Amino acid sequence: MTIKEASELTGVPSATIRYYEKEGLIPAIDRNEVGVRQIDDRIIRRINFVKTMRAAGMGIDILRRYIQLFDAKEDNEVQQRELLQEQLAIMEEKRDDLQFAIDHLTFKLENRAHMENAEAELRQLEKQHEEKGERGGDEN
Repeated sequence: MTIKEASELTGVPSATIRYYEKEGLIPAIDRNEVGVRQIDDRIIRRINFVKTMRAAGMGIDILRRYIQLFDAKEDNEVQQRELLQEQLAIMEEKRDDLQFAIDHLTFKLENRAHMENAEAELRQLEKQHEEKGERGGDEN
C-alpha cells in the first residue's frame, strides 16, 4: 500500500510516517521501481506500535532506544522493562501534577468565598502598587 493509504489506515499523517522512518522508529520502507513507498503489514504494525507508545507519553529518544533494544539480536528484555518502568514513573508524576491542578481548581470552584477573598487581596495589592507608582514610589 502507499503511504497515503497507510496514513488513512493508521490515522498517522504521511509526514509523520516519513519522520518515523527517518528517525529509525519504523524500519526502512521498501520502494517500488519509481520510488514510491510500498508499505506492508509489518510497517503498519510498527506505525501503530509507535503511535501507541507516543500516546503513552514516550519521547522520541527513549522510544528509539526501546526499538533498538527490541530489534537487536540479543535478549534485551531487562533493559526494555527498565525503559518502560522509567516512562511509567514519568507519566505517574505528570498524572500526579495534573491531579493536583484539578483538585486545586475544583476546590476553588467549590469554595467561592475563598476565591473572593484571594481575589480581593490580589486587587488590594495591585491598587497599592499602582498608588505607589503614581507617587514616584521607587526611592532606591
